[in-house]
Amino acid sequence: MYAYDEIDRTLINERVSEFRDQVKRRLSGELSEDEFKMIRLMNGVYLQLHAYMFRVAIPYGTLSSAQLRKLAHVARKYDRGYGHFTTRQNIQFNWIKLADLPDALADLAEVGIHAMQTSGNCTRNITADQWAGVAPGEVEDPRIWAELLRQYSTLHPEFSFLPRKFKFAITASAHDRAAIKVHDIGLRLHRNDKGETGFEVLVGGGLGRTPFIGKTIREFVPGRDLLSYVEAILRVYNQYGRRDNIYKARIKILVHELGIEKFAEEVETEWLQIRDSTLALDAAVVEDIRSRFSYPAYEKLAPMPDELKQAAADPQFEAWRTNSVAPHKVQGYAIVTLSLKPIGGAPGDATAAQMDAVADLADKYSFGEIRVGHEQNLAFPHVAKRDLPALWRALDKIGVATPNVNLVTDIIACPGLDYCSLANARSIPIAQELTRRFANHDTANLIGRLHVNISGCINACGHHHVGNIGILGVEKNGEEVYQITIGGRADENAELGKLIGPAVPYAEVADVVEDIVEAYLALRERPDELFIDAVKRLGVEPFRERVYATR
Repeated sequence: MYAYDEIDRTLINERVSEFRDQVKRRLSGELSEDEFKMIRLMNGVYLQLHAYMFRVAIPYGTLSSAQLRKLAHVARKYDRGYGHFTTRQNIQFNWIKLADLPDALADLAEVGIHAMQTSGNCTRNITADQWAGVAPGEVEDPRIWAELLRQYSTLHPEFSFLPRKFKFAITASAHDRAAIKVHDIGLRLHRNDKGETGFEVLVGGGLGRTPFIGKTIREFVPGRDLLSYVEAILRVYNQYGRRDNIYKARIKILVHELGIEKFAEEVETEWLQIRDSTLALDAAVVEDIRSRFSYPAYEKLAPMPDELKQAAADPQFEAWRTNSVAPHKVQGYAIVTLSLKPIGGAPGDATAAQMDAVADLADKYSFGEIRVGHEQNLAFPHVAKRDLPALWRALDKIGVATPNVNLVTDIIACPGLDYCSLANARSIPIAQELTRRFANHDTANLIGRLHVNISGCINACGHHHVGNIGILGVEKNGEEVYQITIGGRADENAELGKLIGPAVPYAEVADVVEDIVEAYLALRERPDELFIDAVKRLGVEPFRERVYATR
């Protein structure tokens, strides 16, 4: 966990005071909705279909148990008793009243949580691998650098009013769990041929109306130069990014239109002017940030404790352990994923009671630490293997031990037309129906790793473009219809999915997904050939034939 200092606490409290006054002026009519819009967006407040939506930042996906309890408190006191975890490691409250927002922010500030820059045309919440700091083979903990970027970008006067929103993601593992290739700037921490630690920098990734996979602009940027290089990119974007057309304002469009070579030249020119400025990171500064991260006092434990050997005889426990427990860099410990994808539930939702219970279990089994993942699940990063059986029983009681992580029912979905004023179609009911269709865990295990992503509009908050099966809801002649893509992925080999054919009606979406899965099971070369690999080998046509043969 990172220990915030007095500067952070003062900043958060001052922002609460400012926003309280701004809300008061809006409620009195002194500010019109148009005048208030920019203010509320910079404080994470959207006006949705039915109410204001309040988005709270969880920097690089790390929460303390005290912070999670406070989120539960906000859900219970100011909302309808639940929150929605998002693909960018935030949490959203969908039913909050404007008059209650200052009090909610003040309550969150008590534990160092805020909502600054979770919306608006600024640099957004810095996201990272949810296993950062504990994943085997990781170069180093990328959250150290994410925290540097957080401090650098928060209320940065030059980059608070960019042409469009701007998103960072960072990873330090060979397997990308942070989806860095679909962000405006993606950072991969690695070592060069000399053994030096630095960053591969990607730019221009993003989904939405015009999706692009990010391109490498520089293979290696030393840690010393990270902030200056990022600033050079942001300056070029701020200067040349479109402000006359919202649909062409993202950096991905600028990179595409200029070309990566020309864009890189512009960045290099800017960078050379500022590289040795105050943005150059002194080693002592990095070490100061590093020193503020506390790590558990791990015990020396056996790699296979007796408790785990005995519990292995329980098939239900073993199904969960095989699915939801991952290796840890410290012997005797494990990383545990908590599924927020119950059969028939809304993906990513957690009730206040569940959040409180998870916080208690984190104190007991994970040194008081919780992580939020890109896939809209939670994780305990520090669990002793001897405690896995007891933890499983406790998680099962609160409904977060469904053994479906990375399987067909581990669905990423946006709130869709049930909440969002931008949406054209429903997402949540589609996800709920699919989880019912594939509720049999034996069937899901037979299918294997398969990611389904659902978006309710072209803005792609459900990241449908990079789902192994992507589902996009659109409106056509007053009806909800859904376009289906296959072959997308968001990892280190990120690709955009390919459309399989004409859109299908709402009532047929689950049938289409079943058809695609049945085609895969019939066509795969061997039981361990993943869906994504089968699509790459076979192309779209066999799946298209199966789906549209009787339609």
